[in-house]
Amino acid sequence: MDLARYVVEAVVLEGRSYREVARAHGVSKSWVGKMVARYREGGYEALTPRSRAPSTVPGRTPADVEDAIVRIRRELISAGFDAGAQTIHFHLSTKGITPVPSVSTIWRVLRRRGLVSPQPHKRPRSSWVRFEAALPNERWQSDVTHFRLADGTPVEILNFLDDHSRVVTASRVMRIVSSPDVLRVFQDAGSRWGFPASVLTDNGCIYTAWHRGGTNVVESELLARGITYHHSRPYHPQTCGKVERFHQTLKGYLSKQEAAEDIETLQAQIDAFVTYYNES
Repeated sequence: MDLARYVVEAVVLEGRSYREVARAHGVSKSWVGKMVARYREGGYEALTPRSRAPSTVPGRTPADVEDAIVRIRRELISAGFDAGAQTIHFHLSTKGITPVPSVSTIWRVLRRRGLVSPQPHKRPRSSWVRFEAALPNERWQSDVTHFRLADGTPVEILNFLDDHSRVVTASRVMRIVSSPDVLRVFQDAGSRWGFPASVLTDNGCIYTAWHRGGTNVVESELLARGITYHHSRPYHPQTCGKVERFHQTLKGYLSKQEAAEDIETLQAQIDAFVTYYNES
């Protein structure tokens, strides 16, 4: 017999006082009185411990908004787009939902619905020293990533990305990227977006010839324009982390599209994605 029922029967059936029963069992007289009152209102069933959780949570995200978050995430994943909380936040704002939940709230909804899992084994973000340009066109990052056409032919995609705004200033696919190609794409992007104050790349031969004791056309162009040139540390891709992350996002999208038969078709797919990426 549990304690609540025992003290109730001691009072109701045996006629003992609240004080006596409370002293005998090491509980307060008010608690004994509460148990007796519950019994008289609802019988023994009323003695079952009650949850302390509130019946309603005023700050809880409405169910229809949570459903919209889940639906948008699935649509984005199906289309090959990034489906993180930041992206979902933008799309919610275009659906007329007010107020739009914060990015952190969206992340918690995704976690509660089992769509994302926290990864405590990872180094916390707060421990990283973040390097980010303070203004647009203060620094561009550039890198090359690899992809394949429908028949397995390997191609290379050259990307330039603004370090501050994450705007993709250029994304061009070629059979093999050379230093003159980098120069041409950089000049075209600079003509459209304005030339940056500095450029950050890895130490690939298409960007620099310092390890051969000379300069290439890219370095000569930057020097002539007074643009500062930064190199990432060897074997440390985190330095160019923003453009590296864009590679992943772009490939995620391309993997959901019909495999391109030729470079022109692949370039059209990339152009469509870059427009979405920059404007969304």
